[in-house]
Amino acid sequence: MASNKPAPEAPSPFSVDTFGDEERTWEEWNPTEESIRPVRGRHRVAKQRGLARSSTVLGVGVIAAVGAGGMATAQDKAPVSISLPDSFVDNLPDAKSLPGVGSFMSQEAEAAPVVAASAPLTTAGITTAEAEQGTTDAGEALRARILQQAEQQQASADAEARAAEEAAAAEKAATEAKKQQDEAEAKAKAKIAAEKKAAKEAAAKKAEEERLAKLRASYTPPTSAYTLTSTYGQSGAMWSSGQHTGLDFAGAAGSPLKAVHGGTITSAGWSGSYGYRTVLQLDDGTEIWYAHQSSIDVSVGQRVDTGDTIGRMGATGNVTGVHLHLEVRTAGGSAMDPAAWLNSKGLGV
Repeated sequence: MASNKPAPEAPSPFSVDTFGDEERTWEEWNPTEESIRPVRGRHRVAKQRGLARSSTVLGVGVIAAVGAGGMATAQDKAPVSISLPDSFVDNLPDAKSLPGVGSFMSQEAEAAPVVAASAPLTTAGITTAEAEQGTTDAGEALRARILQQAEQQQASADAEARAAEEAAAAEKAATEAKKQQDEAEAKAKAKIAAEKKAAKEAAAKKAEEERLAKLRASYTPPTSAYTLTSTYGQSGAMWSSGQHTGLDFAGAAGSPLKAVHGGTITSAGWSGSYGYRTVLQLDDGTEIWYAHQSSIDVSVGQRVDTGDTIGRMGATGNVTGVHLHLEVRTAGGSAMDPAAWLNSKGLGV
């Protein structure tokens, strides 16, 4: 067996080869279009075998394959051994004698031979930095870059997620702080408003107390010892109008009746169902009626001051017992609730 044994060159247009015990004579072959067709398969094999025997062409093919894949290296590929029978190899034509191949091989012969080395047949895809770090495998370099890129992308995604979480947490904290601040401000405002309201109410109450104190100094109840027996507006058959028009103070007969405020006596004497009645007109025109008196101590036109005695409690007129029937009327003559009027003057009854 022979491996890639080069074919001998023919010294002349004719050559003699031995094939077994038979000698054969070969002559130079000049293929034409007609001659190639019937023996096309044979010469294609010969042409391929001639290319396979060319180390230069083989190197170019390997480099092209490695460049396309970017992964293979000289260390990864074991040498390919092509073995043929000696009898077949000896009868193969010289590759240089084939049309077009001889010139190609002569051009390749002039070029620098390809020398196999331990480095990769191609460095496509390997960066300068990777080469300086000793990286020789383009596939591993690509894999490392892909993993590094994936790690960077994951790190970037994690950083973005953390930033989003931090931003959301900060926004939530700011919202909560704003809410607490608003609530605190609202409470503070409500407290201030309540304090102002309380202060205002206290001031109003104090002013009212001072006003009532002054009124009490100028107003007095009509009698000191009494019991309220009938109120204003009370219904009943005892009153001719069907309703009570005043306020009844029951007490001891002969108890003094006092002027509730300073004014002028406009009426003093008998008045039918009212019995003995005295009318006191105040400076603002309000009239105070004292009815059912046992006696009268003042006269018409007389000026009286707060607390002056104007008569005595009795049971004259339309009555069922000793009491003072007190009425309060406006300057126009309309009756009003005596209890409400006395209370407005600081006199609780």
